[in-house]
Amino acid sequence: MTGEERRQGIIHTIMEASQPVSGKKLATKYEVSRQVIVQDIALLRAANYEILSTSKGYLMQKMPRVQKIITVVHGDEQIEDELNTIVDMGGFVLDVFVEHGVYGSLRAQMSIYSRKDVKKFMEKLATGESKPLNNLTSGVHSHTIQAYCEEDMELIVEELKRKGYYLCDYKDATFC
Repeated sequence: MTGEERRQGIIHTIMEASQPVSGKKLATKYEVSRQVIVQDIALLRAANYEILSTSKGYLMQKMPRVQKIITVVHGDEQIEDELNTIVDMGGFVLDVFVEHGVYGSLRAQMSIYSRKDVKKFMEKLATGESKPLNNLTSGVHSHTIQAYCEEDMELIVEELKRKGYYLCDYKDATFC
C-alpha cells in the first residue's frame, strides 16, 4: 500500500466513524507506526482536510450534509461517467439499489467519495466476476448521495439531467 492509498484509507475511516478514531487504531489497521499516522494527518490537513485531534483520537470536521435519493438510468458504458459526475460536482455516492419485480429492493453499499474510488470500483467491474445491479432493471437504479450543501446537490442533479441520466427523486418514483 502506498502512502497516498493509506491516507485515502485514513480519510474514509475517519469520515465513516461515529466517534474519534485513535492514532493507535489507525496505526494497527494500516500496519505503520503511530508517528507515520501523525505525519499522514499533517499531510491531510495541508491538503485542506479538516481533521480534528481530540484526546480520544481523530475526527473529521463534518459540515452538515444534504442527502438525497435519486433514480437514474443508463447503460454499463456510462457507469464511470455517472459516478465521476457526482464526485466532480462535490457529491458522495453511498449506495446503489434497484427495485426488482420479483426480489424487491436489492441494495449494495458503494462508499464512493472520489475519482480514485470510482476507478477502483470500475476495476472490480472489469474483472467480470459480477454484473452491475442496473442490469437487472434495464439500466434503472437509484443512489443515495450526499453533498455538503443544497447548492452542490442541485448542481449534481442538474448535471445528471443534462447528461440524460436523471429520472427523478426516488420519493417521487413509482418508477418515474
